[in-house]
Amino acid sequence: MCSNCNEKQKYYITTAIAYTSGKPHIGNTYEFVLADAIARYKRSKGYDVYFQTGTDEHGQKIELKAEEAGITPKEYVDKVAAQVKEIADLMNTSYDHFIRTTDDYHEKQVQKIFKKLYDKGDIYKGYYEGMYCTPCESFFTESQLVDGKCPDCGRPCTPAKEEAYFFKMSKYADRLIQYINEHPEFIQPVARKNEMMNNFLLPGLQDLCVSRTSFKWGIPVDFDPKHVVYVWLDALTNYITGIGYDVDGNSTELFHKNWPADLHLIGKDIIRFHTIYWPIFLMALDLPLPKQVFGHPWLLQGDGKMSKSKGNVIYADELVHLFGVDAVRYFVLHEMPFDNDGVITWELMVERMNSDLANTLGNLVNRTVSMTNKYFGGTVTDKGIAEEVDSDLKRVTKETSGKVDAKMEDLRVADAITEIFNLFKRCNKYIDETMPWALAKEEDKKGRLETVLFNLISSISEGARLLTPYMPETSGKILAQLGGGHVTDKPEILFARRDLKEVMEEVEKLHPAQPEEEPEEEGPVIDIEAKPEIAYDDFMKMQFQVGEIIKCEEVPKSKKLLCSQVKIGSQVRQIVSGIKKWYSPEEMVGKKVMVLVNLKPAKLAGVLSEGMILCAEDKNGNIVLMKPEKDVPAGAEIC
Repeated sequence: MCSNCNEKQKYYITTAIAYTSGKPHIGNTYEFVLADAIARYKRSKGYDVYFQTGTDEHGQKIELKAEEAGITPKEYVDKVAAQVKEIADLMNTSYDHFIRTTDDYHEKQVQKIFKKLYDKGDIYKGYYEGMYCTPCESFFTESQLVDGKCPDCGRPCTPAKEEAYFFKMSKYADRLIQYINEHPEFIQPVARKNEMMNNFLLPGLQDLCVSRTSFKWGIPVDFDPKHVVYVWLDALTNYITGIGYDVDGNSTELFHKNWPADLHLIGKDIIRFHTIYWPIFLMALDLPLPKQVFGHPWLLQGDGKMSKSKGNVIYADELVHLFGVDAVRYFVLHEMPFDNDGVITWELMVERMNSDLANTLGNLVNRTVSMTNKYFGGTVTDKGIAEEVDSDLKRVTKETSGKVDAKMEDLRVADAITEIFNLFKRCNKYIDETMPWALAKEEDKKGRLETVLFNLISSISEGARLLTPYMPETSGKILAQLGGGHVTDKPEILFARRDLKEVMEEVEKLHPAQPEEEPEEEGPVIDIEAKPEIAYDDFMKMQFQVGEIIKCEEVPKSKKLLCSQVKIGSQVRQIVSGIKKWYSPEEMVGKKVMVLVNLKPAKLAGVLSEGMILCAEDKNGNIVLMKPEKDVPAGAEIC
């Protein structure tokens, strides 16, 4: 806040706009809720907050998905964008603007931005040249090929080139390096900053392809309409077009008020685009850079129990149906470490529902309201009959707000919530220490009993007030029941305990297990061309272990590749496999597979791969995963 005036300090926060390639998963939901919690917290501290989210709706993948669905790309993105917005609204996110990159104003500004950068000489026409795989319709560099063949399908590639426009990234690289060094808070957590500097900036930036001609679903380059604008130049500019930026100098007051953004909240997988491409685009437009980009970890669906074939993939709307909005908000915010991936399972959700929400919080409020009604007709005041035990409760209550502020200053939202629930736990301990039921039996202890209940109501109310950014509905319900010393006639059940067996039965109804496909009938044997013999010592150099796939996604711009996060012992490795034709990402999650773990890391289609998942190929070229015959722990050695 301004110390010498009544003007509020602005705070502009954005999420990464969700890619409209399908129904939003729980990871998208986590980002919505995390941004909302930060926005609500900043508002509670007096900031004038502007919170923008939305959808990224262009690109080749969407064009292909629309074609598969038999509808136009616009019809496809309209449907998915509506789903994304529905989830954002369902989760009670307080966004001020929901932008779509198909919005007319955005598209026109992107065309004007492209033309300005072209006229300035930062964008030039050239050719995207490399090895071309005709079946995959994809370009690869020599280093991306595997044994000289396509990394996606294994077929031969031929030299080819595609006309494209390029952005001169190297022109601004030194300036960006200097900016990052002078602004250590710009990229958070620090590990993300080190990764960007060491892996991309310091080795030297190559010019970036910023247009494509091999597909049509994108914003046309208006002075060369056979080209469409590369999706990242399109998508990233939403952060300025969404608040009224105009490249001709006619930007709105909203833009002048809010830019630069105070925080871009994004997934760690797109940190490079936001901390290298985006700042350089802004430098070229002579605009200030955002104050901070936070690359949050992933919320993984995993403990080996979630896959499409088992029928229990987790989506936000289903979680809300089973547990309620605020329970889901609590879980995704509380279970995510600051800079490590979190894991969500139905079992863990039920455990948190029963222990933290129904017991620690819900039962605390219920007991306090019930005792106040039972012993004093619903109204208590501070009689001032204090004992030593009161001072510690008051100390914890007083200190919690400062502790929450300190955690939120560093965006440690999970830790902030932990501090609030530590206060609720201290309130429960206070009940055990003071034993109101025992005080009620002695007439001369009535004043002391009333003081105890007043202290409880005061401390719980403070906890509920602090809880508002994270669980707004629950906070409101608690404060309404306690009423500053006059409680409601009957306590409202905040969270009902859930039985895991019943929950899993409901989950099975939502996602009936899909029968495994029958394998094709095979001949008795398959002969392949023999490779040269190797010595036993050569074989012993290879290390094979059992891995458990805890997350899997399609590789952008690849028709063949899946990117899996594979748990091997206590480590998680990223492995890229050309098996998209035979397995969906949902099917992969939860499977135990055999992994060659000491294969030298390599990039496939620009994505780092840290090992190899073993597969077998039948006579028709179909791929099947090699899996352990019996259930063994992730990390078990294959020998």
